Formats: sequence, C-alpha cells, structure tokens
Amino acid sequence: MYKAKVYVTLKEGILDPQGAIIGKALDSLGYKNVGNVRVGKFIQLELEGTDKSKLNKQVDEMSHRLLSNPVIESYTFELGEE
Repeated sequence: MYKAKVYVTLKEGILDPQGAIIGKALDSLGYKNVGNVRVGKFIQLELEGTDKSKLNKQVDEMSHRLLSNPVIESYTFELGEE
C-alpha cells in the first residue's frame, strides 16, 4: 500500500485573496514578520499496487486531470510506502 500526498497551490502571478486576508489577520494579531501568504490544498490518497513507477505516473495524471486546475494551479506530490 502506498500513500500519496498532493499539494496544490496557485501559480505565481495569480491573485490569492484568501492568502491576502490571512496575511492581514496575522499582521493585526501582531505577527509583523509574516510576508506573502499563499493558500493551497492538501489531498491524501491511499493507493494499492506494487509498481511505484506506475503509481507515480498515475498520481501525476490524477493531479493534472482532476485534483488541480493546470491553468492557474501548480502541484507537487510525494509517494511513499505506508
């Protein structure tokens, strides 16, 4: 059994209003050393199979086709044995 951890974030240059609001809130709470805040998604998948190369390709395909919007988002993932 493998576990994939997929991280999806907005691409550079895409406005992140949620991140901006969180940044302002942190500033108002006294955290003056926080710079640009970006908000993303974390998706965890449990996968059955033994061929890590094949599973790696499958997670990449799922991330591109469904888990992210490739026009405005980037993704990275980690794949490890559970």
